[in-house]
Amino acid sequence: LAIGEDPTREGLVDTPARVARAWQELFSGLGEQAGVHLARTFVQESEDLVTLADIEFTSFCEHHLLPVFGRAHIAYLPSQRRVVGLSKLARTVEVFARRPQLQERMTAQIADALMEHLEPEGALVVIEAEQMCMKMRGVRKQQPVMKTLAARGRMRDDDGLRQETLLLLLGGEASAGPAPAERPAGLPAA
Repeated sequence: LAIGEDPTREGLVDTPARVARAWQELFSGLGEQAGVHLARTFVQESEDLVTLADIEFTSFCEHHLLPVFGRAHIAYLPSQRRVVGLSKLARTVEVFARRPQLQERMTAQIADALMEHLEPEGALVVIEAEQMCMKMRGVRKQQPVMKTLAARGRMRDDDGLRQETLLLLLGGEASAGPAPAERPAGLPAA
């Protein structure tokens, strides 16, 4: 009615029930906890960095309930050689993606869940996403990709480790600016 349609029209009669079923699936993360997926760990031989890049997800912005399409990149530094199966990292992304969401919050929630349930020395999460609320309405910009980063523990405190991890996850996109030799005169080193 609000958009000027006839809800009794043949094609729309069952639409409310279909939407309700779709939303139950699309927002199923509201009834899930990340700890369920991150609870089962196992021991590996080393405490080297673990990464999983390009985890595709679909979410919905909480302001307009329009889709958000993106990729999550996760890294953590195990503590006491405890790791989790890679599929559990993807499932953790889904727990938080399948909720009305803000990308900034989702990025932090994934990093915090890793820290809480895996107790690693550090965790880093990068999310790159396209927001349909910006493409389909309002300013209607087609190219912007929002990038958010959450770093915890050693990933936050150790600049070298963070940069190495970002390079591993994102390749050349992780550059923090021009190399010292390329830095314009008069600008301080980072």
